[in-house]
Amino acid sequence: MASTSAFVSSAPLLVKQPLGRASSVLRTSVFTLTRAASSFRHAPAAPSPLSWVPPREAAGHGVQRWATTMAAADANGSSKYDYDLFVIGAGSGGVRASRIAAGHGARVAVAEEAALGGTCVNVGCVPKKLFSYGSHYSHDFSDAVKYGWSVPEAPAVDWPTLIANKNAEILRLNGIYGRMLENAGVELKVGAATLTGPHSVEVNGVAHTAETILVAVGGEPFVPTFPGSEHVITSNEAFFLDSLPQRVLICGGGYIAVEFACIFHGYGSQVTQLYRGDLFLRGFDHDVRTHLAGEMTDRGIDVRFNVEVESVTKNADGSFTSTLKDGSTVETDVVMFATGRKPKTSTLGLEAAGVTTGKSGEIPVDDFSQTNVPSVYAVGDVTDRVALTPVAIAEGHCFADTMYGNNPRSPNYEYIPSAVFSQPAIGTCGLTEEQAVAQFGADDVDVFKSAFRPLKHTLTQRPGERELMKLVVRRSTDVVVGVHVVQSAAGELIQLAGVALKAGATKKLFDSTIGVHPTSAEELVTLRQSERAKAEAAAAAEAKKAAA
Repeated sequence: MASTSAFVSSAPLLVKQPLGRASSVLRTSVFTLTRAASSFRHAPAAPSPLSWVPPREAAGHGVQRWATTMAAADANGSSKYDYDLFVIGAGSGGVRASRIAAGHGARVAVAEEAALGGTCVNVGCVPKKLFSYGSHYSHDFSDAVKYGWSVPEAPAVDWPTLIANKNAEILRLNGIYGRMLENAGVELKVGAATLTGPHSVEVNGVAHTAETILVAVGGEPFVPTFPGSEHVITSNEAFFLDSLPQRVLICGGGYIAVEFACIFHGYGSQVTQLYRGDLFLRGFDHDVRTHLAGEMTDRGIDVRFNVEVESVTKNADGSFTSTLKDGSTVETDVVMFATGRKPKTSTLGLEAAGVTTGKSGEIPVDDFSQTNVPSVYAVGDVTDRVALTPVAIAEGHCFADTMYGNNPRSPNYEYIPSAVFSQPAIGTCGLTEEQAVAQFGADDVDVFKSAFRPLKHTLTQRPGERELMKLVVRRSTDVVVGVHVVQSAAGELIQLAGVALKAGATKKLFDSTIGVHPTSAEELVTLRQSERAKAEAAAAAEAKKAAA
């Protein structure tokens, strides 16, 4: 077994060499990168607040089966399996499941071929948020002048310093994950794991058996194949660019594309974002989508809809010319595709275990994360559920408690708060206006909203900073079923809004809450007139005017 401490002590080696070569170090890397523009080298926890499930509804999910296995092991002095649980993937969900299961007394091993912590820690949430923080400083420097500060010269970006500091922080987190596993008594297998049967896994040519196998390998960026697609990068490579590109083309309309468009623009790059549809962020509230599109455009980002890349050509000077399907061209230093992610299941050997997958490689599971094979479970982005890090953690925790903690339960996916770290940021929880109308009918939905310039920017007058606050309310019950915010601190604000929604807060309760003044958030408790009431008042005024 390769010990966790061995991985941690060797981790600094991973950042000192290009990541492709770093995969030879302990057969791991900070996510070995497969796509690159050649001009840029890439260098026991408390239970979650989830729904309780009566044991009778969890029949066959772990507790009785594991108890029987443990009793047999006690009687015979050994078990017929090497481990009670073998986890494939040491990301957020896999690590949580491993630690909790081991804390319940299970013999656990986890296999990971890349750096500990998965996508979120290495090439996802954490470095993305660090980049987002850094990209705001260009605005802060200019805003400071309006607030009386003298800024003697234009600040310059030292991109290598950002990358080095980010790498150091990620390595620190890798070490924390390693120590957590080690302290929990989980065995770490460094290498790619392949299922060879419903109870067997192979890592680096070594076979292991387990009573239960948990798949938690997450997902990976998807790039369509087209002429020149080998020249594009994804979010994975964007975190390791040696220098800041002056011009960036970002293709995609999801939250990753939007976030990176704002990040690169904040650092001073000239950014063009393309999306093939009418409006980006499909699935979000329509008002949120249109509001953000307007603010990003006002900031100077070239956002284009109903357009796609047809081909990418590398030029002699190392730049790239992207030819669009409308015949126009865009020349940039980097072409980044953020066109979705897919489950990383193609090389897992799921077919050998009899595990079925969906058309995109996702693993269908039941409420308790069990696949069609009784001994194989799956959590996180590899499944067909909600692809968010906290959700993967919750799924992993529920799985471990159900299987080994005599506490059968499954996640509650209602009212999950989430954020998009665009500029300004988005916070959303519950139903969009469109979803509420589809579910309850237009006559049973009231909308309260306000768009405004926040106090901070009454002095700066900086474009692209208008905020939006929106509540979606079911009229018949007065229950607030959706909260949607576009505001610089939306991610912080929406967390507590999620608590209110899960508690079933009514609009009357929001109205009775005293606001904190002066803040943007106080708008949520001072929205008095619905859009329906505004329209009726306007119609009445117009009728009165016509009759006069």
